Amino acid sequence: MRTTSEHRTLIVLSGLPGTGKTTIARELAAHIPCAYLRIDAIEHALKTASGSTEDVGPAGYVVAYALARSNLALDMSVVADCVNPLAITREAWQAVAAETGSKLVEVEVVCSDTAEHRRRVEGREADIAGFALPSWASVLRHEYEAWGTSRLVIDSALMQPSEAADLICRQLHAP
Repeated sequence: MRTTSEHRTLIVLSGLPGTGKTTIARELAAHIPCAYLRIDAIEHALKTASGSTEDVGPAGYVVAYALARSNLALDMSVVADCVNPLAITREAWQAVAAETGSKLVEVEVVCSDTAEHRRRVEGREADIAGFALPSWASVLRHEYEAWGTSRLVIDSALMQPSEAADLICRQLHAP
């Protein structure tokens, strides 16, 4: 394990589709020098490259972990934008941070206003060409394990994306 660099941080934004992760991640990426890894983009690229419409399973996350390691090894901070629904995926991000001697900031983005969350899911348009957005029904069925570790929880129904990004930035400087 390497010594932690003050400038090297892995920020993992987690939460169900439509909670605001991507909006907050983009706000962060506009304000701090970092690599931005979006699981949706990685998974869509894998499907496009293979010509498949099937779920790529853990492949998107495995690619993201490798890209995060590479960037963190170069002393670049990384913002990862992913549902991160399982303890095993959360543990894998923790391992990436530990292996690279990087600070880890885990963020769970929630939307406590169910009507607003549904409006977001049903009203958004894909920003990745050819990407199929999830339906509200699929969001409700999405497997999402409860967290067993501490993390910063951001309720996007109560906080603007810029406020959320500011809060996360303050966590970068916390001991």
